[in-house]
Amino acid sequence: MGSRFFSLATFLFLLAISGQFSGAAANDVESDDDDSPKLPGCSNKFQLVKVQNWVNGTKETTYVGLSARFGLILPKEASQTQKHFAVLANPSNCCSNSSTKLENSVVLAKRGDCAFTTKAEIAQSGGAAGLLVINDDEELYKMVCSENDTLINVTIPVVMIPKSAGEKLTKSLSNGAKVEILLYSPYRPIVDFSAVFLWIMAVGTIVCASLWAEWVACEQVEEQYNQLTRKQDGPNTGSYARQDPEKEILEINVKGAIVFLIAASAFLLLLFYFMSSWFVWLLIVLFCIGGTEGMHVCLVTVLARVCKECGQRTVNLPFFGEVLLLSAIVFPFCGAFAVLWAVFQHASFAWIGQDILGICLMITVLQMARLPNIRVASALLCCAFIYDIFWVFISPLIFNESVMIAVARGDSAGGEAIPMLLKIPRFFDPWGGYDMIGFGDIIFPGLLVAFSYRYDRTNQKGTRNGYFLWITIGYAFGLFLTYIALFLMDGQGQPALLYLVPCTLGLFVILGWLRGELYDLWNYGRSQREFVPGGEI
Repeated sequence: MGSRFFSLATFLFLLAISGQFSGAAANDVESDDDDSPKLPGCSNKFQLVKVQNWVNGTKETTYVGLSARFGLILPKEASQTQKHFAVLANPSNCCSNSSTKLENSVVLAKRGDCAFTTKAEIAQSGGAAGLLVINDDEELYKMVCSENDTLINVTIPVVMIPKSAGEKLTKSLSNGAKVEILLYSPYRPIVDFSAVFLWIMAVGTIVCASLWAEWVACEQVEEQYNQLTRKQDGPNTGSYARQDPEKEILEINVKGAIVFLIAASAFLLLLFYFMSSWFVWLLIVLFCIGGTEGMHVCLVTVLARVCKECGQRTVNLPFFGEVLLLSAIVFPFCGAFAVLWAVFQHASFAWIGQDILGICLMITVLQMARLPNIRVASALLCCAFIYDIFWVFISPLIFNESVMIAVARGDSAGGEAIPMLLKIPRFFDPWGGYDMIGFGDIIFPGLLVAFSYRYDRTNQKGTRNGYFLWITIGYAFGLFLTYIALFLMDGQGQPALLYLVPCTLGLFVILGWLRGELYDLWNYGRSQREFVPGGEI
């Protein structure tokens, strides 16, 4: 439908913030802090805690809290503990003996005015079964002991909860409702199968995009490669006359790679400083446009392959002129699919639609944007490598927090999430959440994998003496290394290109050098393009 401009604009726009890999590690539920003092009775590891609550017998939203350095270590299973009625401390800070009865109850107290250990000791002396400290903001502060504390004997669980959770519980109690609390800290499994599914989706997307032109669209790689100009009539057009006007290819060059790095960094900073819900909705609209076009292209290609006659029938439409009948039928369906996803994007099943749109968009982009040789691939992937590492690991030294992670979280987006990633729920994780991978971590290495396939086919290389199989394995291994790093870093978001670039580009260069083909790979296609009007795009 002639929306190549929107697809390419969306591609460049979305890649700027999609290089962040995030997920869950097995031990990010439990953490330690080497800076805080460890004393007898004050040496527990910090644990995330599930705070289940019932108001007048009706189960409400489960909140997440953080256990203190001191106090009773909570069980892993809800069946190993029991519910207790909640009461408000009086005074509310629990810094002196409470006038309300605390025996066998979970006490809610506001943070401040005295040490956390003092609050816990006063609640325990009143016979409380536990203490919930309400923070003054939404962050979960680590409750530690001071160096002046000598002997700490707190035997009840002490948990901090966010301000919003504390306000809701306090409001229910103030209105006379009976509130019951159950505290436990389930263990996150070392491996959740959702991570395996995400790994398969990422690798499968790259493989599918690489094979798409020849095996699905039935195009010859040799005829497609390096075709940069529109179809022209005339005796001197040669093989370029076979190029479909709607199949223009964006061939990346070294200058474009550097410009992209600068533009992407500027856009990332723009999001960092001016992130808001309307800005995220702009990205959602762009994602829907790109996803619609990508899904449309993929479906039309597949259906035309299955039914060749369907791919030849045309129809005249107002404003559009003569278009494929198949395209006229499929495009409204794809648009409706994207709109429905946008409407229900907060539903539990919305990840399916997001992944479908995202995969279709990436397959389409990998057909339109191509690397001509290893020289350009090195420039692009090295720029992306530096970009990813700088904005994740180095930017906190300048901006006091990781710019990439802050944008990926969307802290100022009013609850709206940036959609430029594949995600899948952690089905077997009691803490829930999603495993995610950004589009950039698939598209950048995918450009190199797709180039390796075209090079193999053009030079008639086999599976073992070619590059496609080994670079695909390298990408899969690099993604596996990213999961390992995620686990070792307690679930902190990782710049996946830190591991993917050495495992793909590095492997490509080493194999080319060992086989004596590095010079050809480095300069591949340059002699042919010297005679192409306009050169590289």
